[in-house]
Amino acid sequence: MSREEIWHIVIQQVIEVIPELEGYSFRPSEKLADLGANSMDRAEIVALALEALELRIPRIELFGASNIGELVELLYAKSIA
Repeated sequence: MSREEIWHIVIQQVIEVIPELEGYSFRPSEKLADLGANSMDRAEIVALALEALELRIPRIELFGASNIGELVELLYAKSIA
């Protein structure tokens, strides 16, 4: 799966959890918290993305992603490992 495909999956999950962001132009440098996602929302977004990508990894392995772009990069790295 490409980075772009993972990007779209993550954005779909963000919109699923925060429907008000439908139609928003997301940037890789944006933080989920700055878009209105609280800690529960962020955990749900990650869980939904992992499920959509069919990745079975501990969420702790995604710790350190400070924005959407970094989350996508970590998910991409895990998907090709």
